[in-house]
Amino acid sequence: MNTLGRWLRIVPIAAILMSLSIGLSGAWFGDVDNYRESRMPVGNAVTDPNAILQYALPIDNAPVRRMQQAIEVMSQDLRGGQRWSAVSSDIRTAKNTLTIKRDELLADVSADRRDQAIAIIDELKERVATVEAAIENRDRDTIWAQRRMMLNTIGQLEALMVGEFPFEIPAEYADLPQLKGRATVEIETEKGSIELILDGFNAPITAGNFVDLVQRGFYAGTEVNRAEEYYVVQAGDPPGADDGFIDPATGKERTIPLEIKVTSEPEPVYGATLEDVGLYRESPALPFSAYGTVAMAHRDDDPNTASSQFFFFLFEPELTPPGLNLLDGRYSVFGYVKDGGEAVLSQLKKGDKIVSARVIDGLDYFVPGHAA
Repeated sequence: MNTLGRWLRIVPIAAILMSLSIGLSGAWFGDVDNYRESRMPVGNAVTDPNAILQYALPIDNAPVRRMQQAIEVMSQDLRGGQRWSAVSSDIRTAKNTLTIKRDELLADVSADRRDQAIAIIDELKERVATVEAAIENRDRDTIWAQRRMMLNTIGQLEALMVGEFPFEIPAEYADLPQLKGRATVEIETEKGSIELILDGFNAPITAGNFVDLVQRGFYAGTEVNRAEEYYVVQAGDPPGADDGFIDPATGKERTIPLEIKVTSEPEPVYGATLEDVGLYRESPALPFSAYGTVAMAHRDDDPNTASSQFFFFLFEPELTPPGLNLLDGRYSVFGYVKDGGEAVLSQLKKGDKIVSARVIDGLDYFVPGHAA
């Protein structure tokens, strides 16, 4: 549909930013040079969607974060000339956290989850011992495999630390569907299936809207309506003249507000870009820094017009360095593609169909809209 060209334009600006960045709209929302300065990368951006989701959990437990960071940095130490002393230091940090800081790890876990947490800590201790032996034997492959499994297991421990939903959704949006937790959605396409992790802790309205449409069967039979290699794949445009979801209860298009949570604020920013509210230097909890980032499309002239069309950001570090894209703060990210989805995403072309979409986990966190 022609409206896609209006909703989602790829804007190459290599000459301006001295690097290829991608804007999903022709609107610049302000001075380009100032925006460039505000989005310069700081440090090593996290590009692993699993790590992004772990850091985005609403928890405040310093020992578990320190342990996670120590295991993550092992990858740099292994690549950097296989610095075995540094790898040994990393695993020692994890070991000390699991022993000396055990009580602090368990302090944020509710009593009914304590046994699960203890079992996870015991499992992590066993994996630490396996890595220690692998370091002695200079067994790089075992360390790589154990590192990934340890990060996944640490993520399970962090999930047990999450308590009540961390903030109150504004009353003006209370009638919209919400996801007050995380859910997994499987999208079956003609090229294969993709699993998405939706983050309702940081984008409850955006993720809730998507879950609601999945539950309605809205996406089944719709087509990929834009596919730009190395940039984006977009879908969710219904057949016919409408651009989005027409709510049968009202007969009107249902739209949702722009919703962006920054790491320094307790609640998301609603209805305005981060630049509009002076938070353009802040880091989104859910950034466009991982392949398969999932976000909602909206019209050029109004960020509060997202309805049903969504897109996958095909992040390539060489083309879009973290911190130099024009998407963060302007589009609502609500999830990431799980491991393995890249192979399918890279094959999707314009006209490929979504066969089905279904929620396979986390539906108990879904709150239907009042008019649903």
